[in-house]
Amino acid sequence: RERERERNSSSRCPMMRRWGDPGVKAVVVLDNGAGCCKAGFAGQADPVAVVPNCVGRSQNLKRWLIGDQVQQCDDIQGLGIRRPMDRGYLVNPDLEKEIWERIFKSLLKIRPSDCGLLLVEPLFNLPSIQRATDELVFEDFGFQSLFVADSPSLAHVYEASREPSSLLARSDCSLIVDCGFSFTHVAPIFEKFTCNFATKRLDLGGKALTNYLKELVSYRAWNMMDETYIMEDVKEKLCYCSLDVAADLEVSRKCGSKNFIQCKYVLPDGIKHKRGFVKDPEAAKAAFSQDAMDSLDTNGHRDELQDADLLDDVSFQAKYKDATLPSEVQELTLTNERFLVPEMLFHPADLGKGWSRSSVLWFQMISN
Repeated sequence: RERERERNSSSRCPMMRRWGDPGVKAVVVLDNGAGCCKAGFAGQADPVAVVPNCVGRSQNLKRWLIGDQVQQCDDIQGLGIRRPMDRGYLVNPDLEKEIWERIFKSLLKIRPSDCGLLLVEPLFNLPSIQRATDELVFEDFGFQSLFVADSPSLAHVYEASREPSSLLARSDCSLIVDCGFSFTHVAPIFEKFTCNFATKRLDLGGKALTNYLKELVSYRAWNMMDETYIMEDVKEKLCYCSLDVAADLEVSRKCGSKNFIQCKYVLPDGIKHKRGFVKDPEAAKAAFSQDAMDSLDTNGHRDELQDADLLDDVSFQAKYKDATLPSEVQELTLTNERFLVPEMLFHPADLGKGWSRSSVLWFQMISN
């Protein structure tokens, strides 16, 4: 056991000691999330590439599409997806190697042997997964150095450097709620380090919300249980967190222009529309615009917006005359699904999994 413990500890420490090697020409930053990979270079404000951390294959293709190729695929109906991550942890290193190779060679266009790597891993990563990741970095790609960090501490450092005079920067401590693809972490940060002993984890993330949205839409409208990729796009473009759920429920029951929450998403038909899109983007933004927030009356209910023309489908036809939609186009009409799906992050017990509320996790973390 002692030899195994020494082997586990020594496998991570040399990476940090080699971080200052003078031969490192560039430092590559890779946030290897279960849903998507964000890659770029140290010192840049925005990542160079944000690609899905998966491979996909449609019914008409014989080869698998890797990373950004999935985003460029036209035939997304019934798209089969394979992910190297399961429940936030790496389970298929060979598949992850293909995705990283696509990112490094085709998108970043780097030679790994001339670069160092800053890798973002999830909290509580298993030692066996750490060793598999180290083999990918050093043996398969040949990076000069590796530094492993977690997302809560990096978020704290970024916010403190962005506003040096803020309370967060002066106290050098914060509480980070990291909502990821597979789970949610509530982590306290003290002196730029994550307090692992007080960190709480909730096995609920974006993947569970997508599945919940698929169930709601399949029960109320079209059967979308096999269209994971399309429903993820619907969730990202139309869902939002409500500041007043009761008031939004009252608005979603109204008809016509009084219901500014209702919007439509045009499904791809594989012929004219290769990808789905929001029918009226301006109307979709009205639910969380400043005008909608200011229209709250004293009873907590929202009045009708003055700019009611944004809520009519005629505005879309007027703005996009060349893209007139046929009458037989398939559309998804979403009302209260837009805010009830993200609301599960605050009431996860409603999904029937026996999870605690996020506020309960915050209280337990602070108590510890």
